[in-house]
Amino acid sequence: MAQLPTTDAFRAREITLDAAGIPLSALIAEPPSGRPRAVVVAVHGGGMRAGYFDSRARPGLSLLSLGAGLGYTVLSVDRPGYGSSAPHLPRGQRLAEQAATLHDGLAHFAATHDTGAGIFLVAHSNGGKLALAAAAEERGLGLIGLDISGLGSRLAVRTDQLPGRHGHGDWRRHWGSLRLYPPDAFRQGRHLVSPVPELEAHEGPLWPGMYPRIARRVRVPVRFTFAEQEQWWLFDDDALAALRRPLAAPTTVIAHQPDAGHNLSLGWAARTYHLKALGFLEDCLLAKDAEPARPVSRPVPAA
Repeated sequence: MAQLPTTDAFRAREITLDAAGIPLSALIAEPPSGRPRAVVVAVHGGGMRAGYFDSRARPGLSLLSLGAGLGYTVLSVDRPGYGSSAPHLPRGQRLAEQAATLHDGLAHFAATHDTGAGIFLVAHSNGGKLALAAAAEERGLGLIGLDISGLGSRLAVRTDQLPGRHGHGDWRRHWGSLRLYPPDAFRQGRHLVSPVPELEAHEGPLWPGMYPRIARRVRVPVRFTFAEQEQWWLFDDDALAALRRPLAAPTTVIAHQPDAGHNLSLGWAARTYHLKALGFLEDCLLAKDAEPARPVSRPVPAA
């Protein structure tokens, strides 16, 4: 990867969101003006933490720094059951409960921060399940769209091979070829790893059956990305057709990222993927700006 200049101006800081009494730890990076074009909310996968989206293995790999430099506030949240919420939720939460908690936390954030044009979710793996569930229960979130990596609807493994409460499954499936990652990614990754909460692990094998019910209520644009060496989910033609079929989204984009493994945002491809995700956000904003004006209804005068 060509070396990029270090950009300390957009380094993340820690904050805590109040999700109706449950503390959600998070990292935030803000644009210099303090007035964001929109808020990018990053949602990590199973067994990780918010720092997944803030790789410092090489300059340029952090979604938080990149997004802030392009005028967005980027908020990477520890999902319910991780970080500061773990003592309050020792078993974690089921997906529907996670969605409600995330909504509460983001409502608290929106009450105290400028959110610009609205909220755009960038999510990885199990975090993509939460992003879809949150979009299905919009609750006035002002959601612009979703960009999801490392998640499908048809498993490429047996259910007993999935990461669970007492293990992360076959660790090689998370990474693919080690050449796809900077050497420091593995040293940093040790600090990001966190136990998968019990309730989340229990629901993991149920996702293929849950997905259609959730997808048919998602009414914002969605982009899915599958890494070249994705090994948890099928992404052949039949699997992608099954992924698209139930979605009520006005736009569904499916992309493939070469030279990448499942943990996209920790690899050499992180900057490439993050730029494409933010490009999809730009497409969503453009569509909103360019949509035809609705005709104004006028009262019919009495005869």
